Amino acid sequence: MSHNNQAPTGTPEAKPTGPEVIKRFWRSLDGSPGVYRMLDSESRVLYVGKARSLKNRVSSYTRLQGHSARIRRMISETASMMVLTTSTELEALLLEQNLIKQLRPRYNVLLRDDKSFPNIEVTRAHDWPQIRKHRGRKGERNTYFGPFASAGAVNRVLNQLQRVFLLRSCTDAQFQGRTRPCLNHQIKRCSAPCVGLISQEDYLASVKDAERFLRGETTEIQTKLAEQMEAASQDMEFERAAALRDRIKAMTNVQSTQGVNPEGVAEADVIGLHLENGQACIQVFFIRANQNWGNRDFYPKVAEDMSAAEVMEGFVGQFYEDREPPRMLLMSHGIEEGELMAGALSERAGRKVQLLVPQRGEKHDLVQSAVRNARESLGRKMSETATQARLLVGLGEALDMAEPPRRVEVYDNSHIQGEHAVGAMIVAGPEGFEKSQYRKFNIKGTELTPGDDFGMMKEVLGRRFKRLLKEDPERKGGTWPDLLLIDGGAGQVSAVASIAREMGVGDITVVGVAKGVDRDHGKEEFHRPGGRPFALRRNDPVLYFVQRMRDEAHRFAIGTHRAKRAKAFVANPLDEVPGVGPGRKRALLAHFGSAKAVSRAGLADLKAVEGISGTLAETIHRHFHEK
Repeated sequence: MSHNNQAPTGTPEAKPTGPEVIKRFWRSLDGSPGVYRMLDSESRVLYVGKARSLKNRVSSYTRLQGHSARIRRMISETASMMVLTTSTELEALLLEQNLIKQLRPRYNVLLRDDKSFPNIEVTRAHDWPQIRKHRGRKGERNTYFGPFASAGAVNRVLNQLQRVFLLRSCTDAQFQGRTRPCLNHQIKRCSAPCVGLISQEDYLASVKDAERFLRGETTEIQTKLAEQMEAASQDMEFERAAALRDRIKAMTNVQSTQGVNPEGVAEADVIGLHLENGQACIQVFFIRANQNWGNRDFYPKVAEDMSAAEVMEGFVGQFYEDREPPRMLLMSHGIEEGELMAGALSERAGRKVQLLVPQRGEKHDLVQSAVRNARESLGRKMSETATQARLLVGLGEALDMAEPPRRVEVYDNSHIQGEHAVGAMIVAGPEGFEKSQYRKFNIKGTELTPGDDFGMMKEVLGRRFKRLLKEDPERKGGTWPDLLLIDGGAGQVSAVASIAREMGVGDITVVGVAKGVDRDHGKEEFHRPGGRPFALRRNDPVLYFVQRMRDEAHRFAIGTHRAKRAKAFVANPLDEVPGVGPGRKRALLAHFGSAKAVSRAGLADLKAVEGISGTLAETIHRHFHEK
């Protein structure tokens, strides 16, 4: 990758925009491959694209004719451009998808759901491996199977593995501390390796069989179990034979409850796209080991004039930007540069990846099933969005707002007598609750009186406004609320309104929702700064909408508080000592027996612990004794 080039622009007050700006920039380009960015007069990225030849590609933007209305708008708003040249077109494609995901330009297809997918992990660090759910970065020593569409899909498979292979689900610490079998052994979900009821050789054989099951080798495992059952019967080991019979029955039940699984497709992602009225839904089925490991729907941000090929290309590029692709993608619509995309995905995976648009047979049936699911999901979402839009209009009218709010932020606090206090913010908009926008706030104020809800709310809102002013002072990023709903009455509203005025954002509508008479649902009172409280009719849909938002904020706050409290309960004083990681913490606990004993130990005793240097011993001693 070589130079970074930007077109000269005029003064910030009056930057020229449009085809002439692009034409001046185009003259400085050559035929190198690379990625270009189109920026508006405030240097915000409008569009990111890649090109085999930058000069040829950018030349199409030097005129307004021949483009859709969306592209004409984009050209008209362009005030400057940037390019990054690359060695190959493949490198340009990889860079383009990375920049789109990072910069989220307004005129690109944008994948809005970037959550990671769970896998099944087989641990290798322990003599008795555990099979468990895993998200995030993969360790080098462990083995992984996935991805699965959801945590529920993983849990179902793990449940099946427990019933068939009797593998442990306990943590290493629980395993070490057991003196008798747990309930899972009693209900025939575990072979109790913790207390030696199975040999290590037999347990590792079960782990190996579970891995084969996850690779789709179910027939071979069933045959092997049947042979073992027959041999046990002949040897008069009837109890062992009965246990093997139960495992075979469990595996048969697993296969019957998995539904229709593809026989001719071992590993693929099936991607079905449905476009309607400027909205898109993409349904992805995850096929691994000839089994359907669940499906997930996505709603990328698109424009009405985008073609199916353009949407599919944008989705595939961004979806696999940080995920390992399978050996095959079965797609409902082809993309313009399928070979180039296949090359990029193959390079990312370190093996060949095929992109297919099947026209007949089992693969075609799978794709059509995904498309049907996408169409039905989009229909439901469009219906929900229409209802949500009506509720936002009604909310705006009920609160005398000039326009319906597009972003509502709802705040709540949670604590027990001031301990482990947290603030929580949830967001609702035209598409319902936007969970990726939820935020939690650890209350940091040291001068607050325990249980001071006013003070906590002022701290939370102060930090929220400060961040908004720093990250989006022009209010053009879609992150500023039109309406703040506070769980509380006149006092809380007054506190929030005063801090909003102090920070220069007093134009945001602030409304408090109090329980009202008898603290009963349906009798809520609404409070506005300087105004009299008012109520809505008990059967008003807007009232139910407000109740749902307030309950969601309360649920999120309570959950955040419980997580913080639980973490505090299991916190270890050694966690706060600089330089003491998991290994040294284990050594200290093994030597002294408890963290409390470590905190009381003398310097000479600390130096005697294996793996603890003299310098670290002094650090540990100083940490506890200076306190």
